[in-house]
Amino acid sequence: MQPLATDTSIAVIGAGAMGSGIAQVAAQAGHRVFLLDQREGAAEAGRQGVAKQLQRRVDKGKMEQPVLDELLDRIKPIKELSELAEAGLVIEAIVEDLEIKRNLLANLEEMCGKSTILATNTSSISVTALGAKMKHPERLVGMHFFNPAPLMALVEVIKGLATSDEIAQRVYATAAQWGKKPVIATSTPGFIVNRVARPFYAESLRLLQEQATDSATLDAIVREAGGFRMGPFELTDLIGHDVNFAVTSSVFNSYFQDTRFLPSLVQKELVEAGRLGRKTGQGFYSYAEGAQKPEPATAEAASSDAAALIVEGNPGPLAALVTRFSESGLKIIERDGPGRLLFGDAVLALTDGRMATERAAAEASNNLVLLDLAFDYAKARRLAITAADQASSQAVNDACALLQKAGIAVSQVADRPGLVVMRTVATLANEAADAALHGVASISDIDLAMKAGLNYPEGPLRWSDNLGFSLLHTVLTNIQQSYGEDRYRPALLLRKNRFAEKGFYS
Repeated sequence: MQPLATDTSIAVIGAGAMGSGIAQVAAQAGHRVFLLDQREGAAEAGRQGVAKQLQRRVDKGKMEQPVLDELLDRIKPIKELSELAEAGLVIEAIVEDLEIKRNLLANLEEMCGKSTILATNTSSISVTALGAKMKHPERLVGMHFFNPAPLMALVEVIKGLATSDEIAQRVYATAAQWGKKPVIATSTPGFIVNRVARPFYAESLRLLQEQATDSATLDAIVREAGGFRMGPFELTDLIGHDVNFAVTSSVFNSYFQDTRFLPSLVQKELVEAGRLGRKTGQGFYSYAEGAQKPEPATAEAASSDAAALIVEGNPGPLAALVTRFSESGLKIIERDGPGRLLFGDAVLALTDGRMATERAAAEASNNLVLLDLAFDYAKARRLAITAADQASSQAVNDACALLQKAGIAVSQVADRPGLVVMRTVATLANEAADAALHGVASISDIDLAMKAGLNYPEGPLRWSDNLGFSLLHTVLTNIQQSYGEDRYRPALLLRKNRFAEKGFYS
């Protein structure tokens, strides 16, 4: 499908940060852009905001002044809906209110030509519901940009029940021509990103509520072991707890209160206290002038008399960690066994979703210390560990000493199922698998959306494949058994892959 030609005029309704950002994207792609806002002077202010942002690039030598001037000439603030009648694509980016958007779309349908594509930038309202009262709902499509629109690569192209395939494909091609990474999704609650991302916040919030460790430590583990750009508490402070809690609550209620999307009481307390994050100066962290962010809990440097690391059997994902130990000068002894590491008194293994205390009893291995998942064990700067209640202090000391030999900071957390990164990745992959099962989007588009929209180090379904077809299914099954909750039920596709002995991409 061919994208809209660059001589096609684009209209953007709503000149806030998102609307003016979308106008900038379209203008940079060579389109003439009409920018409209019902607030007096807002459209011109939006244009000036674009000018201010891009002038910084000019000042730094990253953009030529004539290029900026030409781009700004293509953005035309207007005052009346009638002035955008010639536009080939109209994108509304107004308040998230169903009836207000419906009224606007009804007016646009009467005013614009039959070939004009109408798009909504909604992040939470059903495109099907928005089109339900339109005369021609087939011309309506979701075009969900991410903030800031000029910088964020992802655009979710949302098909309502009546959306024309041709229109969705044309908008997809247009977004790609604008330099974006578009994905196509059906109009289901949360679309792709706002649905699949819920566990990223939810699992750390639950671990905090269960006193596994503090917020700064959880953030550090997710960043420095998981490879995520920001930890969940840093990110929710940035987003705003009112916004994040509202999205979680909306998805929870839209899915008939499925416990997978259960909102957090910890976050609810922050919202009720008015501690909304950066914008109020206090969230999980203080943003007052001079405030210092708490340091993560890190084990003190430990020493051990152990002379060698014994690797029993196939270490699985820990193989890169074993290589790292070898490169640090540690002697490695390999022998048959169940896939674990022995160092001094410590028996180390990758978490399989069970609590260390439970697993130690089942395997008759009292000095069991479980290691968390890392995105890349060869580069991880920090790892979370947890020890069985039966483990001796010497075993914990030896485990810390081993990791520190490879330059890895150690954060010991309380014994909870699945530790931190493993639990987060497992639940993300689980939700992604369920979204794929229900036809929300293709496997590749789901992974692309999570990488391009939220800067994840890897798409959750590709990550699942990289870990092996059965690991995350096992982890989720064990977490579910520990809690006795439906929240952790393995998705049907994960279960099928486990028994078919294949991955999502094979």
